[in-house]
Amino acid sequence: MNDLDFAVRELIATLEAEPWGQVAPSVYETARLVTLSPWLDGHGERIAYLLESQRADGAWGPPEGYALVPTLSATEALLATIRAIGSGAQRDHGQARLAAAASRGLQALTNWLRGDLLVPDTPAADVIVPSLVAEINQHLDRLEDAPATGLERWHGMRLGLPAGMDNNRLARVRQALAAGAELPGKLLHFLEVLGPAARRAAGIRPTLPGTVGASPAATAAWFGGPATPGDPAWAYLATVAGGGPVPCPLPITVFEQAWVVSGLARAGIRPAVRPGVVASLAAAMGPAGTPTGPGLPADADTTSVALYALGKLGQPADPQGLWTYETADGFCTWPGEDGFSVTTNAHVLDAFGQYVHGSNPSPRYVTAIDRLTVLLREHQQPDGQWRDRWHASPYYATACCTQALNDFGRGPTADESVVKAVDWILSTQRSDGSWGRWGGTAEETAYALQVLLSTRPQTAGAGTAARRGYAYLRDATGRGADPPLWYGKELYHPRAIVRAAVLAALHLARQHLELTTVEPSAIASKPGQAAGKPVIRDA
Repeated sequence: MNDLDFAVRELIATLEAEPWGQVAPSVYETARLVTLSPWLDGHGERIAYLLESQRADGAWGPPEGYALVPTLSATEALLATIRAIGSGAQRDHGQARLAAAASRGLQALTNWLRGDLLVPDTPAADVIVPSLVAEINQHLDRLEDAPATGLERWHGMRLGLPAGMDNNRLARVRQALAAGAELPGKLLHFLEVLGPAARRAAGIRPTLPGTVGASPAATAAWFGGPATPGDPAWAYLATVAGGGPVPCPLPITVFEQAWVVSGLARAGIRPAVRPGVVASLAAAMGPAGTPTGPGLPADADTTSVALYALGKLGQPADPQGLWTYETADGFCTWPGEDGFSVTTNAHVLDAFGQYVHGSNPSPRYVTAIDRLTVLLREHQQPDGQWRDRWHASPYYATACCTQALNDFGRGPTADESVVKAVDWILSTQRSDGSWGRWGGTAEETAYALQVLLSTRPQTAGAGTAARRGYAYLRDATGRGADPPLWYGKELYHPRAIVRAAVLAALHLARQHLELTTVEPSAIASKPGQAAGKPVIRDA
């Protein structure tokens, strides 16, 4: 067994060993627990994590406007902790460090909110940001009554909202909760923005394994506290937070299993997936598909990838539940979605395309495939890339759309889109062989390689670019962890899913770059054609 085989087996084993999923810690979510659940084990470690992860400029999180939400959350948590410590004789040397970090955070926020900061379309930013700004302003107002050393300059100061943002939606949601209205399932993931009214709110109950909205913060806001041994919500929080920093979302059982299995299988890796994982994916399917994990509503994106994964595992399922999400504009991620996702539509094309290939479907599926082919082409940028609302990197969106069109798209429209995407990938490779939005990363390089190594026809220069990318990826283990790029309350990093993308790219590179000859009849560009491993070489 070579190293790549071992790494794949090890990754697959974790799907059962860690069924809740593998997600890196979240600044936003960790800070919410600092404020909401100071009684929970690991409180000191969570504060230390916030202090250690602050950037030199006083902010937290990724570049650009993606830093706003984590910086607001961390700054509010530090201010809440300072106020809880008290003043006078109760002060200690730790408060000075907290105050210094909070002051730097306030300065970064003031600079952004006085400028023209562009707030990305991360989920529920229009309720998270106003909620946190209001909480921070309450802390600043109270500094005048109980001054804290190191924060004197902020007495009487107030933060404003970013240009174009207001409190209206947050006020409407809070009013609905106060009136006893049932909240949409997707809002449970953000329950912490509703303040004290979220605690034991009527009509809201944790879902096994005790989570509200697959979120430690939402669960903590509902649970209140202190600890109540035996309560499922307390057990969930104790499990997630006992070691200090917490991730979000969690659990992501179906999401992780589907993306890992489908990503590896699409690259030609046939891992030995244990029956429990197959059964878990199959059991998650309901009339409207499956959610990312417990406590979240079903969505078209997770449903499509899970269906594709089940097909690859030899357990195909009818994708009829996806019709729930069909709209005049394509397929929504969930009913009432604010926005449009090209990757969701690419994954629906995967699910339909695989189903059509393996069965005798109704004409409705074929018509949908034709429609999705044209739709993805219409959303392609003029330079050949795609951008999406569920991932910060265009390389992820471009890989999703290109692979779906290459494998299942119909007609010349699909081929033209693929060629444009490959040209864009070739034009954006970095000098060290990597690809990336803000800097070269293993994850984004993996997506770029997948485009180059799994599409036809080949383009001049693709072979050289793929070899340089493979060399970068092969040596990427010593470069540190990749940044978070996946959209959530803030950008987050699903470790197993990213690992699967990297292993898939390495497998494709080793298979395709090590061959020197290939018979033209062995090159398969669409499912059902002659099998073979096409060689990537420069024209």
